[in-house]
Amino acid sequence: MPRGTDTRRESAVNRVGYGAMQLAGPNVWGLPDDPESARQVLRLAVELGVTFFDTANAYGPRTVNQLIGEALRPFPDGVVVGNKVGAGRGEDGSWIIADHPDTVRAQVHEALSDLGAEVSELTYLRLDGDGLSQKSEVPLEDSLGVLVELRDQGLIRRIGLSGASPEALARAQEMTPIAAVQNRFNLLDRSGVQVLADCEAQGIMFVPYFPLASGQLASYEELTGPARRLGVTPAQVALAWLLRRSPAVVVIPGTRNPGHLRANVASAEIAAELTDDEVSRLTGLADESEAVLDQPHRSTVDALTTLAASHR
Repeated sequence: MPRGTDTRRESAVNRVGYGAMQLAGPNVWGLPDDPESARQVLRLAVELGVTFFDTANAYGPRTVNQLIGEALRPFPDGVVVGNKVGAGRGEDGSWIIADHPDTVRAQVHEALSDLGAEVSELTYLRLDGDGLSQKSEVPLEDSLGVLVELRDQGLIRRIGLSGASPEALARAQEMTPIAAVQNRFNLLDRSGVQVLADCEAQGIMFVPYFPLASGQLASYEELTGPARRLGVTPAQVALAWLLRRSPAVVVIPGTRNPGHLRANVASAEIAAELTDDEVSRLTGLADESEAVLDQPHRSTVDALTTLAASHR
């Protein structure tokens, strides 16, 4: 789905998308204090050329999908909403696995209702392969089989995976084409590097989550140097590096701030301004040969700790 990669894809999306998780209230729970402001940010994203929106039933839960539907429907031509199912929330706000086939089927129908859509352009199945969720007792073939069934019924156009190991990606592809994989990957945390390589080789869109390493990048000269040279922010350089790292990558930074949104979108232009030496030095911030999928970097652990603390 990203431009300039696999020509077999049915459509292309701009490579700077929008991650909608931050539109919920604290700890990604409930509605934000100003729902109309959230809707306005979503509309601004479309005005700025964003065509890919990432969301999940678990955000809110459901409230973020409702905000997207209220703000954007009828969805403009070319806009793709990628929605994750297979995860849920406990009564205490905790993140839980929720991938029983009946639950997955219900979540797809809930998302269609919340978004006000007749068909999901992209539905991801959340897996347990990246060490950030409970281990599932449901075979992949059972939960993924529901999405295949719903696709055959015309309710889903494309199927993706989130938190997938290389082995899970291969197993899934025995059942269905996979259009996108969302795994953890950023300047500090390269744990998804093998899946990224598989996606690039096979023409699959790779969507890194926590793309800005949860704000822990400002002290690195490899990042701040190019930012000073170009007169941009370190966050913009971090996003630009992701776009340069692989043509399969589509980034999904999230924000409620219109100014930050404009800056994020501008990172696509900044990517072309980075020198090869700057890209190499940024890539060298982490040893990708030692990356382990189910061992999150400290930045990821800190981000999850902050999320948990905000709901206490």
